[in-house]
Amino acid sequence: MSVNTRNKMETNAKVERLKALREEVLKGGGEARIAKQHNKGKLTARERVNLLLDKGTFEEIDAFVTHRSSAFGLDQQKFLGDGIITGYGKINGRPVYVFSQDFTIFGGSLSETFAEKMCKIMDLAMKNGIPVIGLNDSGGARIQEGVSSLGGYAEVFWRNSMASGVIPQISAIMGPCAGGAVYSPALTDFIYMVENTSYMFVTGPNVVKTVTHEEVTSEELGGAATHNTKSGVAHFSTPNDAVCLQEIRKLMSYIPQNCEEKVPMIPSKDPDSAKAKALEDIVPLNPNKPYDMKEVIEGIVDADSFYEVHKDYAENIIVGFARLGGRSVGIVANQPLSLAGVLGIRSSLKGARFVRFCDAFNIPLVVFEDVPGFLPGTDQEWGGIIKHGAKLLYAFCEATVPKMTVITRKAYGGAYDVMNSKHIRADYNVAWPTAEIAVMGTKGAVEIIFRREIGAADDPAAKQTELEAQYAEEFAHPYKAAARGFIDDVILPSETRDKLIKAMEVCQHKVDTVPKKKHDNLPL
Repeated sequence: MSVNTRNKMETNAKVERLKALREEVLKGGGEARIAKQHNKGKLTARERVNLLLDKGTFEEIDAFVTHRSSAFGLDQQKFLGDGIITGYGKINGRPVYVFSQDFTIFGGSLSETFAEKMCKIMDLAMKNGIPVIGLNDSGGARIQEGVSSLGGYAEVFWRNSMASGVIPQISAIMGPCAGGAVYSPALTDFIYMVENTSYMFVTGPNVVKTVTHEEVTSEELGGAATHNTKSGVAHFSTPNDAVCLQEIRKLMSYIPQNCEEKVPMIPSKDPDSAKAKALEDIVPLNPNKPYDMKEVIEGIVDADSFYEVHKDYAENIIVGFARLGGRSVGIVANQPLSLAGVLGIRSSLKGARFVRFCDAFNIPLVVFEDVPGFLPGTDQEWGGIIKHGAKLLYAFCEATVPKMTVITRKAYGGAYDVMNSKHIRADYNVAWPTAEIAVMGTKGAVEIIFRREIGAADDPAAKQTELEAQYAEEFAHPYKAAARGFIDDVILPSETRDKLIKAMEVCQHKVDTVPKKKHDNLPL
């Protein structure tokens, strides 16, 4: 046999070995476990990656990594990739890093090498200024590895913290996520959950039963509905894996690659003409009658562009992304349909978190204000409404992105200050003719100011009605604030979109600074 022939045979053998290993990588934990995953209504880790990214763009890293443990017979159980798929690809033509936990291999449990693969991806994402997306489906720490797996979690948590505000971090919970595993998603910017197949909790139902004697299912304790409506831990709930991944793709279109960049503009698209026209009459004459602020938003922003965040949590405030003249903006709005749009503990936290994300990633803020004040009651006061309300105030105060406010109706008391007022350095503040900017509503103000006059009147009810009309004429309008320069203009609802777009164009290169400091001390 000639040397060339022998070399060719050896080369072919090596190529065949590579092909065989690549085939093995694609099999995950084996056909039986993949079938079991499908029977639960779940996609495999690799199917999820392929569905999330633009077709043909995924490049895998560390496909041949295996664990290094020999305890408890683990040396006899080795799978290529060790339970997590890592790599990079593109979403709508823009690069992202991704990791996808594979439940078919050791239940997606985290080992030392599993954590190293995650950390490598996060380090690369930071170096290159690219978002990282984590698809979580894990039984938690690999018990057989003991403290090594716990150390791996801590390495991941540290990187989540360092990446916060530098690159966007998105988490999808697509199966179990329990114990220490929950803290990495909790440190990221947005969390998606899948209904009926995903859950998050620090301690599971069995431990809860043992310690507190409560009977609760995994779904009740930490399912998608629970975390989207009660705890606020999750931001989005989706019916299945496929929808979840498509929603992540949609979210990525509104956010930049990193804190140094801005979101690419797209062609502007006027809102539906019927929705825009409806703005003229949307605010009721009766100040106590509700209306849907989402209709206001949709009548002003680019058509079909509003993407709501935290839709089912603290519904008295609305947050989400939209396009305005083709530019990505963050929307914060009071919702008169829920608790009259008051600010409470939950709504303040929801708003503050969103405002801080937008400010960290150069996304301008547009506020639609109709707020009668803060929610009263012992539950709110004892729960810390002062501290939590201050978080929303702090978030708006520290934000240096372009900040716009439209007052549609009520702007009362301290809540007026909090909702991006001119006094906390908002850039463009306008009011509709229906706006009422005052310390409190007409009825309450009259009852305090004219208590003696009303009590001494022959007909107290008639006297109160008379005084309310006088007070409303004097204060229940936007012109006192306009006279002081606290709002920049009083505009017609139909003018709102055009004026906001022009103001945004002027402010797009805004430069603002904050005092030098190590970091702030947000009222946590």
